[in-house]
Amino acid sequence: MLSNILYLIGGLVVGIIIGFIISRVVMKKFLTKNPPINEKMIEAMMSSMGRKPSQKQINQVMREMNRYK
Repeated sequence: MLSNILYLIGGLVVGIIIGFIISRVVMKKFLTKNPPINEKMIEAMMSSMGRKPSQKQINQVMREMNRYK
């Protein structure tokens, strides 16, 4: 009886670990194919705030965004 409960708990722990690893790999692959923000989005955002960004400013924002990946 006790061994069955231990097998169940062990199976749940192993399943959670494997599920976490698989979901992490899938999300990393998805984000590399579909980045959450690009240069056009940054330009549109800055333009909507009332300023025309230069390419240097856009590149600087992109570097800061890529730093936290």
